[in-house]
Amino acid sequence: MEQLQFQCEQNNQRIDKFLADAMPETSRSYIQKLIKENLVTVNGHPVKSNYKTSYDDRISVTVPDLQDPDIVPENISLEILYEDDDILVVNKPKGMVVHPAPGHYSGTLVNAIMYHCKNNLSGINGVMRPGIVHRIDMDTTGSLLVCKNDIAHQSLALQLKEHTITRKYHAIVIGTIKEDTGTVDKPIGRHPNDRKKMSTHSKNGREAITHYTVLERLKGYTYIECQLETGRTHQIRVHMASIGHPILGDEVYGPAKCPFHLQGQTLHAKTLGITHPRTNTYLEFDAPLPEYFNKLLLQLRNKN
Repeated sequence: MEQLQFQCEQNNQRIDKFLADAMPETSRSYIQKLIKENLVTVNGHPVKSNYKTSYDDRISVTVPDLQDPDIVPENISLEILYEDDDILVVNKPKGMVVHPAPGHYSGTLVNAIMYHCKNNLSGINGVMRPGIVHRIDMDTTGSLLVCKNDIAHQSLALQLKEHTITRKYHAIVIGTIKEDTGTVDKPIGRHPNDRKKMSTHSKNGREAITHYTVLERLKGYTYIECQLETGRTHQIRVHMASIGHPILGDEVYGPAKCPFHLQGQTLHAKTLGITHPRTNTYLEFDAPLPEYFNKLLLQLRNKN
């Protein structure tokens, strides 16, 4: 059980809104659940979710220990790009969640790799994310690295931190990008009004840098390659939208209506390059474009 203490510096703000800002990794619904269970007190007294704060309020939040659900191995087919005793690289399909989370406790990549790797997975990220050192969004496809032991995990986590891993994505964006290459250097943080989104207008944004190269200009669209220098949540999606070229099919950062029948953004993690944690040699893996992506490119080329 964790006890959190906050000192309020703003008058007339709903307590659930105050806590949502103070605890950005916690959902508003869970905060309201804590309030309902009298686990949130102001100046020593439980309050309702519509309580309005006063300057110098002393706010205390009791967060119960979370009970992780049992995550079971599932015999789910994997497209393996590379495997040895230390690492596994897979080509993640569209629609697959990387690790279990509320609403997705089965059918995830973790369920699949637990079956494939048996007990050979790193445990650094806990029972919910065994072997997972980085992730890609549910509707993003492509190369994803899995660590089979803690030594490999520590090595790859350090490479991620030091930005020495090569991560190149292919995407189709809306509109014609005029320049052949470019860089988006804009900090990314939680959206100020919609906590499910990220934004380049956040007060607490962290450094985020994306380099892009035009591969092909199509009628009304541009096929690009993006190379990540940093790895913030939704980074490519947020950055391309911020310069007026959202990714085609992106239901969160793009237009509400899409002229094609797509399942989310046309974004593919194509190239992944790492220094092997045991041999210290550089390895690069390439995930072929998914069938829907190739068909869409052909369709757009025929319109030119």
